[in-house]
Amino acid sequence: MKQTNYPLSDFLDFDPAGPGEESLWRACFPTNMETENGDVVLTIPFQRMKATDDMTPDRTEPRREYHLRLRAYGDKILRITMGFGCRETEESPMLEFHPELHVNPLHTEIKANEWIVADTNKGIKAVFDFKKPLIDFWSGLIPPPEETLVASFFPGGETEVRVSAWDQFFPARPEAFALAYVERNGVINRSTLSFFAAPDEVFVGTGERFSKMDLSGKTCQLNNQDAQGVNNRRAYKNIPFYLSSRNYGLFLHASAFSKFSLADHSSRSVQLMTEEPGMDVFLFGGDSPEEILYLYRQVTGFPSMPPLWSFGTWMSRMTYFSAEEVKGICDRLRKEDFPCDVIHIDTGWFRTDWLCEWKFSPERFPDPRGFISTLKKKGFRVSLWQMPYIAAEAEQLAEAVKNRYIGKSKASTQRGGSNFSALDYAGTIDFTYPQAVEWYKGLLKELLEMGVACIKTDFGEDIHMDAEYYGMKPEWLKNLYGLLYQKAAWEITKEVTGDGIIWARTGWAGCQRFPLHWGGDAAASWDGLAGSLKGGLHLGLSGFAFWSHDVPGFHGVPDFMNSVIPDELYVRWTQVGVFSSHIRYHGTSKREPYEYPTIAAIVRKWWKLRYALIPYILEQSEISVRTGYPVLQALLFHHPKDKMCWHIDDQYYFGNDFLVAPVMNDEGVRHVYLPEGRWVNFFSGETTEGEKWLRNCNVPLEEMPVWVREGAIIPVYPLRVSCTDEMDLKKVKSLKMDASFKGIFKTLNF
Repeated sequence: MKQTNYPLSDFLDFDPAGPGEESLWRACFPTNMETENGDVVLTIPFQRMKATDDMTPDRTEPRREYHLRLRAYGDKILRITMGFGCRETEESPMLEFHPELHVNPLHTEIKANEWIVADTNKGIKAVFDFKKPLIDFWSGLIPPPEETLVASFFPGGETEVRVSAWDQFFPARPEAFALAYVERNGVINRSTLSFFAAPDEVFVGTGERFSKMDLSGKTCQLNNQDAQGVNNRRAYKNIPFYLSSRNYGLFLHASAFSKFSLADHSSRSVQLMTEEPGMDVFLFGGDSPEEILYLYRQVTGFPSMPPLWSFGTWMSRMTYFSAEEVKGICDRLRKEDFPCDVIHIDTGWFRTDWLCEWKFSPERFPDPRGFISTLKKKGFRVSLWQMPYIAAEAEQLAEAVKNRYIGKSKASTQRGGSNFSALDYAGTIDFTYPQAVEWYKGLLKELLEMGVACIKTDFGEDIHMDAEYYGMKPEWLKNLYGLLYQKAAWEITKEVTGDGIIWARTGWAGCQRFPLHWGGDAAASWDGLAGSLKGGLHLGLSGFAFWSHDVPGFHGVPDFMNSVIPDELYVRWTQVGVFSSHIRYHGTSKREPYEYPTIAAIVRKWWKLRYALIPYILEQSEISVRTGYPVLQALLFHHPKDKMCWHIDDQYYFGNDFLVAPVMNDEGVRHVYLPEGRWVNFFSGETTEGEKWLRNCNVPLEEMPVWVREGAIIPVYPLRVSCTDEMDLKKVKSLKMDASFKGIFKTLNF
């Protein structure tokens, strides 16, 4: 859409000069406030605006009244719900309230010019302002400002989150409305809420955003898509949550198409828009980014702990085609001393490639149970690819149609199959229908009982929008679909194997409960590596603990299937994988390390380092599932008062002790920022004082810029193993990062 002189209309996709099907209604001063079962409920009148570009009240239309509800959870969470006849919100699959989280009853106080809402501890939670602005009249050229909602919220008691009441050039030319809705043909179909944005405010999160760390000046469309890479504005995982440098977080509890304008359409405002008939927002106030993320997880759920073996190396490509091929790869990895725990079989285990029928090809895999058992004895778990769509040629189609296990299509045409587009499949499994969920779980259960360890829950970003679903209209289901899909796969895996794990691509609020997620189809290039890391950092700032990526990128450039991966890229991406919560090799061409003989010895050394670090990774993962920390952390988690750290997107903390600065070019040179503190170089043992830049660091291919906090105790596994089955965690050794430490490769024998 071309930009106009009317930013609010642009943001709302609202055309006042259109065919007259839509009208915009703006909130006015509250007219009543009362308590109800511990909540505070305000009556808010809304005034219709004239159908002109300049927004002025249409006083021929009577005002309409709706209710705004405030609810406090604990001391630092405030929920603001504006219902316009919207759906029930308490039974949302996005919400999983922590048992310790209780409603904190609110009380009211009405003064002459303001209404105050406070909790039982007398902490102020909201102030509604009725004071008239100071006026020194000298001209009537421009009409005075119209009445609107003027309010401030205090979720944590200190930080003020103020609605954006007067964001305008002149009253009829607003850039944001505090609170408003759009009605189309008599039905409310979208709403907006805006908050003040400070000039130096930084925003992060919103899901796996492939963007700079500071999202200020961006509008994020919260609409899950097959992002087709990691270097564009689309995203597989959109999370309607952001974190502000002003010590608050915001969660928009919605699943329909939504937008966040983070000081973009107006640099003075954060604007929310959702295509739902209501606005349900949680505000979190905390003293640190970690605390705010912890509070967010208290509302949407905490991640669960993946099994030990998942932290080992995963080996894959797109795809392996037979049992014999897979056995050969596993045998060679063992023979050449590359430690590995998982072999993943992608789209080639069916009778026809990509034709997902949840059954092994009898020609390619004649004895799947024996095949899986043999690999397990050698220390390899098997992971399998599948998707949530039924192809026209799939043997399950007739059963799925008959029993309505797939959304009932309104179209009469029969779709075919496709390698990359969900919309070309015959139907989408309806995870809003309990019987369909049980049917799908039954398909996976047979594989899991056969010995399969993990299901790759690929796709799920799209559904058939022309279909009818049992429990939800498609516009509300689309973004939420991945959560329902992954929940079903995770639950049956946990039930059968005892291990709570999937390998998932799409995501929405709540998906963090079902690890783990990977970063999608990155280009095998330096920009693909950089984009992947940015996405992982933002995802960690959106409530997710565990994240991985395809090493060394999924697809070739410029030849998608056949470009040769440069040796330098393979090693540098391996290094990032070693310092990620999980490490998997995958892509459209050769990915096994022995296929790169010039660098195979370097890669082997790094894989051994990965296994040595598993005790530390386990320790940090246990912390991550209990707190607000992800395993891969943006620097701002530990240095929120250091403005530099709110802008760095090419370095990260690995757990709470390692500072990692990946090399993402073939020159082996980069600048590194060391935050406050004393740091020990993980490879040389040298100590450096922080809060400074190290410029033009030359880094040999065998090494990586990695530092550890001085004094940190790092648990490592000192013995050589070929897989985690061989580990005896009673033999873990602790390394203290002090003057006695001379570098990891000198300390441990690889």
